[in-house]
Parts: sequence; structure tokens; C-alpha cells
Amino acid sequence: MNDIATQREKFGRRMRHSWPLATFLGRLESGALEDLLGQGTPVEYPTHRRLLQQGDQGRHVLLLTHGVVKVVATSESGYEMLLAVRVAGDFVGEMAAFEDRPRSGTVIACSDVRVRVIQTPVLVNFLTRHPDAMKAMLAVLCGRLRWANRRRVDFGAYDSRTRLARVIAELSQAYGQRSADDTVNRQVLGVTLNQSELASIAGLARPTAEKALASLSQLGLVERSYRRITVCDVPRLLAFAKVFDENPY
Repeated sequence: MNDIATQREKFGRRMRHSWPLATFLGRLESGALEDLLGQGTPVEYPTHRRLLQQGDQGRHVLLLTHGVVKVVATSESGYEMLLAVRVAGDFVGEMAAFEDRPRSGTVIACSDVRVRVIQTPVLVNFLTRHPDAMKAMLAVLCGRLRWANRRRVDFGAYDSRTRLARVIAELSQAYGQRSADDTVNRQVLGVTLNQSELASIAGLARPTAEKALASLSQLGLVERSYRRITVCDVPRLLAFAKVFDENPY
């Protein structure tokens, strides 16, 4: 391998490692990754800005390259539910783009956010050129379906404390960051959620979620601060929440 090829390979490895492995960009090979990051139009959004609106007919997708967003859905009665959290490396808006239907949720910036706005034909063309990227897209969509399935099973199978622990554990697995003290088993949840949002994503009433979170704190599994949760011992939390590598659904 010549020097130029070696440098490109090293650059590709660095690019891949800069994105969380659970995200779409974290799954791509270097060639597809470099190609995709050159597509679309770069746009920046401030904190709390709505990037996509539920019910809109837009057909573009957003590739997050910096920051965190939340996806919420609002019922006709006005009830708002947090559906998901997405971080740099993730796509948002792909369901409406692929299905040619109105957007099913509203995407809101939780921090300053940078995205690449990519039109659906451009994305389809990219996926056609890179079969590995198509496989990565399918893996991401399957992962999101599994998440939704787990929340439905959790509702009937576990008590409120375990349900909340499972959500925190899975968010920690996907987006956890090493804590400032660099303790091996200690992680800071890489997304900022208030108690209402945490209750919503776990399918709990807020008072119930507050009691469950207090209980997890008393057990020494998590620590709470303003809009931030620290997992004190990841293996213990995973065991308590019954989150394993293999599951029957």
C-alpha cells in the first residue's frame, strides 16, 4: 500500500471513530462516509429551534453533524410525547421522505445544531451507489423498530422503576459518555432530558417517573442533577434493568 493510500485509510478510520457506533455515520465505511458528508447543504440551528414540524409535507432529510435533537409527537388533544433522541451522526426525517407521507413528529434542537439538508433523490442515489450504506440504513431502522417494540413490551412486563431503568440503560448504551472522574463503570447520559421528557419516553406519568428516579438514586444506580443523569455503575444498572445483549423480541 502506497503512502497516499495509507494516509487515506488512517483518515477513514479517524472519521468513523468520531461518530457514535450506534448512529448511521458510525456504521459507514470511510468511502461512503466521506461521500455522504459532501452531500446536501450545511445549515446551523440554535437551541430550541424546530428543525422539522409534525404534519409538514417536506421531503428532505437532515443529517446531524453536531448537537442533539429530540423528536416529539403531539396528539389531537394536545398531549405531547417524546419519541426519541438523536445525536450527531443520526438522520432525522427519513420516514416521511421514504414513505412520501406527512412528518410523524416534530424535531427540536436541544443544543446548537449543525445539519446537512439532503433532498430525498440525492439520498436515494447515495444509497444506490453504496450498498454498505443501504445495509447501514436498514440496520438503523431495524434498531429503531426494536426500541419501539421494547417500550411496548416494557409497558406490560415491568414495574415503573424497572421501565425507567431500562430506558436510562439503553440511552446510556447508545449515547453514554465517560464521566469527568474517568471511572470505568460510570457514565454521563449524553443527552439532556427533563423529568417530563424522561417520563414520556418511558411511558410513565411524571409523578410516577419522579418516584422511580428517586428510587434508582437511592439504590446508588444513578445520580441526578439539573437536566442531567449520571449512571453510577453501568453493569449494575444493566443487570437491574434486565438489559442483555440478546433478548426475545
